[in-house]
Formats: sequence, C-alpha cells, structure tokens
Amino acid sequence: MPAYDFRCTACANVCEVTRPSSDDSPVPCPVCGAATKQVFHPVGVHFKGSGFHNTDYKRGGGSHDPAPASDPAPAAPACPAADGGGCAGCPAAE
Repeated sequence: MPAYDFRCTACANVCEVTRPSSDDSPVPCPVCGAATKQVFHPVGVHFKGSGFHNTDYKRGGGSHDPAPASDPAPAAPACPAADGGGCAGCPAAE
C-alpha cells in the first residue's frame, strides 16, 4: 500500500499515513484531531532517448539539421502606444 503525507489545517503537523489509494476517508490529525489535507510532492521526470524536444532540436552539425534561413525575419511593427497612441489593454500603453 502507498504512503501519503497529510498536513493538519490547525497545527500544521505533517503525518504519513499508509492506506489504499481507493480510500478517500478523512484523516484526522494524530496530534490535535483536526482535519488534514493531503500534501502533494513534485515528481522528478527525466526524458531520455530519441523523440524528445531537447534531443531532437539540438544544433550538432548533423545532416538532419534544418538549413539556416537566408532572409532575416521582418521586424514587427511598432506599437502605437509607444509614441502616445492608444491601444486598449496594451501593456506598452501603461
């Protein structure tokens, strides 16, 4: 059975409870008896091997690299709010 961490809403005590994943009954705090909430911990994930973005798009000089663009991208038009014009909701207008 998996172990889950629960934090008390009153005294902030953290306790570990081993119970089935299908059990969703409330867990009282072992210190003060108040209600608890389950604590979720992030899981470390490592994507290794072919098929992932960081391995597929690395610049390694191989034959599968796309050819560089010959023309630079056109410059974006300037925001009218930058010179006093008004764009409703534009961050540059503030």
